[in-house]
Order: sequence, then C-alpha cells, then structure tokens
Amino acid sequence: MVRRGRYAGVALAALLTALTALAAAPPAGARDDGRRPTAVHPGLRPDLAAHYDFEHPVRGNPARERDRGFSGTDIDLVGGGARMRAPDGAHRGSRTSLQVRQVNPDTAGNDDWKAGVYSTSGVPTLNAFNAVRGTTVMGWFKMTGQNPSPNSNTASPDDLYGAIGLAGVLSGDSDGHGVRALLELINVNGELRLVALGRRIDGAASQTFAAAQDWRTLLPPGEWVFLAATFDFDSGEMALYRNGKPLDGFYTVPGDPWDLSGPGPHRTSATDPRGIKIGGSFPQNTREGNPCNCRMDSLMFLDRAVDAALVRAQYRLVTHKAAEE
Repeated sequence: MVRRGRYAGVALAALLTALTALAAAPPAGARDDGRRPTAVHPGLRPDLAAHYDFEHPVRGNPARERDRGFSGTDIDLVGGGARMRAPDGAHRGSRTSLQVRQVNPDTAGNDDWKAGVYSTSGVPTLNAFNAVRGTTVMGWFKMTGQNPSPNSNTASPDDLYGAIGLAGVLSGDSDGHGVRALLELINVNGELRLVALGRRIDGAASQTFAAAQDWRTLLPPGEWVFLAATFDFDSGEMALYRNGKPLDGFYTVPGDPWDLSGPGPHRTSATDPRGIKIGGSFPQNTREGNPCNCRMDSLMFLDRAVDAALVRAQYRLVTHKAAEE
C-alpha cells in the first residue's frame, strides 16, 4: 500500500507538471524565444532569408532587432531605438510592431525613425539575394500620420516627398537609396501609387509595377493591411497583393529595362546587397529620405518570387480567415 501510494504521488506530480507546461505553451502562431520563425506558412520557410516581427530584440541591445530568417541579418532601429517598438500587433499571435515616422519636418537632417542595415562593401549575410532569380517582400503596414511627409531637404515648406518608403532590399552598389527589390508608394505620372520597384542589374534601369487602385483606399489610415510584392527577375514579371489578393496594375517603364533579351536564366547582379531599408531610405542614418508615418509588422524578405497561392496562404494563416473578397 505504501509503495502504491508513492507511485500514485509520482504519477500525479508528473501529470500536474505536464498540464502546467501545456497551459504555459504559446498558442499556434504565437511567438517563441528561438530563431525558428513562427506565424510563417511552411511553404515560405525554406526561402525566408530575413524576417522581423519586432518582438525579438538583440540580447543586450534593444535598439537592434534579431532576424528570424535563415540569413541571421540583424537590423538597427534607427532614430528612436527601443522606443520604436509599439504595443500594437498586426495580427493574431503578434504583440508588437515597429513605429517609423518623420520627427522634424522643418529641419534637414537624419532624425527620422526607420530601420535597416547598411554596408558599403555589401552585407554578406544577405548573399541569398546575390545573383538571385526572384525576390518577395511582404509584411503588415498601418498608416499612422501624414503621408507623404513634408520634404525636409528643400527650402519650400509646401514641398512633399515624392515617395513613402515601406520595405526593400538594397542593390549591390546602393548609396542607401537605390534598391534591388522594393515595396513602396511613389509618384507615377503625377499621382502617388503603391508599387513594386525592382532593379536586376546594379546601376541599370529599374522597372515599376504600379497598383491601379487609389493608394488611400489600399492603405486607409489606422488600418492594418497585409501587402506583398513579387519580383521574377528571370521572366520580368512582377505582382502586388493586398490582404492575400492580387492587385490590378500596370508597368510604368516601356521596353526591356531589365535587359532580358539574351539567353537565360536571368539573375540579378552577382553582388551582395548593401543592406535592407525599412520606413525610408539611408539606413546608415546619413540623411532623411521618403519617411513613412506608419507601423510595420512581420516583415519578410524571400529569395524567390512566391506565387499567389502562397501569399494567400500566409495571409490566411495569421488571420484565420479567407482572403477578402
């Protein structure tokens, strides 16, 4: 009887321990403390070079964010440091987002809040985007202030920037502005539009795919929106998506700006990107350029152009609903 009671006590203790661990476990899609990406569709994980959920500061330095993709490219929270972490998750399983903004529109300087990484010799951990055939940039965005911002680099107080920076991968010869693959809003024929802007060859022409719909409808103030841009550098095809659905749009540059007339496969320049820019240009913090008064969450940079089904699947995974009709 004594032996039986002892075994029963051990079993009960083990059961209580298991139940406690189960109760403490995060729900599906929630964050964890390891490097393995959470809230990421399995079909995206093999190509997820960089991923930032803004819930994983670098240990000992909350002004830097840890990359949860395979490249391990940590980024700087420029301008505001740890204050840029906002308690406003974009989707279920997210608690924190990144606040970027223009700080002083009346002063030409470099005090805007943005994020990214930069190196004049190229960022070696971003080698996945060296001689790559495709790229995808996706994430959640919320407009939180005036956009576009007043242009602090001109004398006229009425001038506005001609673009609103969202997120992108820099080219291999970038000064902190030029890109290989970028999701942003930019002036197209006198009208601001949501675009995917890509450059295959360093120093050569870029191509832009612009959404036909008014950007203020696509990104209404105070509303989280899931955006994705895909770049197929081999075929020349680009696409934009909002909340899991493809957007109608048009190419803005006639002809063959990516120089795809020769035999393929066609790839980008065989150079490591000089970095990543988020919420504006010049992540090395030397100048303000195209700031965004907005929040961002769950930013993903993939080394291939994913298809529409995977974009939709990622949206459905974190929202637990079908794409909007």
